[in-house]
Amino acid sequence: MIQLFKYLVFILLLLSSKLSGQETYTLDECVAYALEHNLQLKDYTLNTASDRETYRQSIRDLLPSVNASTNYVINFGRSTDPFTNDVVTTDFFSNRYTLESSVDLFRGFQKINTIKASKFLYKATQEENLQQRYLLAFRVMQAFYDIKFFQGLVAISKEQLTVSQANYDLVARQIELGLKAGADLYEAESLLLTDKLNLTQSKNQLATAQLQLIQEMNLEGTSKITIQDNLTDNQVAQANNIIQSDTIFAEAQEFMPILKAQELRVKAAKKQLAAERGSLFPSLSLFAGTASGYFETTRDSLGSTIPFRDQFKDNTSQFIGVSLDVPISNIWSARGRIKQQKIERYRAENNLKIQQQLVFQTIQQLVQSYESLEVQRTQSSQKVKAQELAFTIAQKRYEKGLINALELFTAKNLFASAQNENLQVKLQSEINKSTLDFYRGLPIFDIQ
Repeated sequence: MIQLFKYLVFILLLLSSKLSGQETYTLDECVAYALEHNLQLKDYTLNTASDRETYRQSIRDLLPSVNASTNYVINFGRSTDPFTNDVVTTDFFSNRYTLESSVDLFRGFQKINTIKASKFLYKATQEENLQQRYLLAFRVMQAFYDIKFFQGLVAISKEQLTVSQANYDLVARQIELGLKAGADLYEAESLLLTDKLNLTQSKNQLATAQLQLIQEMNLEGTSKITIQDNLTDNQVAQANNIIQSDTIFAEAQEFMPILKAQELRVKAAKKQLAAERGSLFPSLSLFAGTASGYFETTRDSLGSTIPFRDQFKDNTSQFIGVSLDVPISNIWSARGRIKQQKIERYRAENNLKIQQQLVFQTIQQLVQSYESLEVQRTQSSQKVKAQELAFTIAQKRYEKGLINALELFTAKNLFASAQNENLQVKLQSEINKSTLDFYRGLPIFDIQ
């Protein structure tokens, strides 16, 4: 029994050590885990694999086509002997074997242009897949910083609750000493309950932010996640030298996957248009083959049917030739397809301009936000110091009975509000810097 008790205690200690040793995720680890386990990314990967196979098949279409065929025919009643061309009325059977190959010599460069178009589309899906990986990384980063913000909010709420609890205890002691009336305790209790509610709401918001990160990472089997408390120096110092929007946009055009993907789609649309125009030209192909057959009506001088092996050898024939196809009546449908493809090319070019405009506008907003956030960051830090000083003075005056609880509550809330604002501005500034660094081509995420 004692051994069983020791064993149970050991198991409980082991479980508690595992729980206390919960893994702490850095931002890079969160991003890496999300990239590996996100199901939507797997769908984009499948699209890329599909376009890669389409590209490979377009190359294989250049190879000669080889076809083999055979048939088995039974004739009844009046028919023509396939070997002698005589009219016969007897039942007989025959079969034929054919092996034929053909290759296109000229088809208006349709196949070449189709290969180039499919290659551009394949590369475009690769870039779009990379773009989705970046978008997921930014969503994870936003969720990561949301957790940091609400963690700071919880810490501020705890500080406010500690102050309210201390003031409540102070009022309770003063009432016991007859220094204050009993009504003052209700005011202090009201402020204490308000801060408890604020702390509960902050914890709920933190839990929601943790759930958002867990869902973005597709982290199964848990409802809580622990992240790194402090940022690394690289995350803070990467964007100290911010340049103009035009310069950043020029750098973004060199690597932005969404822009490169759309540029590739424009190139693909041009090659698809060239392929459609190829249908207006005559096509020339070379074909060759061999054939043989067996006929029940083929007989020797004694009237016996010649064996299959002898007939197969004797009836073998070869052929070779060229085929020229000139479009005449179907040229109008070809012109219709060409016009449609021109529209697709214009649409692709317009989509490229739209994406370029969106990226440039985003960079403009980021640069403007960076400048304003830097000013806000300095001012909010100064505001926190001023409100902290004002609250410290108010707290001392409250303890001496020079102000009432409402005035103290106002000063305490102004201090908490300043802390919240400063925390929010700092985190927004970090996200803004990281995003600007991304558009400048700096390695924010380890994504291939």
